[in-house]
Amino acid sequence: MPVEIERKFLVVSTAWRAAVTRTALFRQGYLGSSASCSIRVRVADREGSLNIKGRVAGARRAEYEYAIPLAEAEELLELCSEGRIDKHRHVVAHGGREWEVDEFFGDNAGLVLAEIELDDEVEELELPAWAGAEVTEDVRYYNSSLARTPWRAWGQGEGGAT
Repeated sequence: MPVEIERKFLVVSTAWRAAVTRTALFRQGYLGSSASCSIRVRVADREGSLNIKGRVAGARRAEYEYAIPLAEAEELLELCSEGRIDKHRHVVAHGGREWEVDEFFGDNAGLVLAEIELDDEVEELELPAWAGAEVTEDVRYYNSSLARTPWRAWGQGEGGAT
């Protein structure tokens, strides 16, 4: 079973911008979600994908991802009933690793999150100065949750900095 081990942090400053190596526009929506999984369609620049991700809170969860034709991904985005996520994903070099910094817009504008994929849940990790509180186990910060209940609906002061 494919597994993703990922930790997620609020971003507390703009210092990460100096180390961006590439940026992509992500548009994604959720075809469905339950207590056990979410089913996502994504367009990342000009590539489409379908993703099924386990909804277990924490750093480790099952993840299946499949490339699909761009035209089909665009059509599937129109079918998404649970809201959409629009963001720029910036790849940021730090400590010999590639971090992903997601800068949201739309109903999640103002929220900035950093993610790092690991090989092991107990792996040592050098946190950059711009990484704030860890929110790995806070399901409100899952993209599927943000699509249903956007960050702006929570009230200000609970997210990252741009």
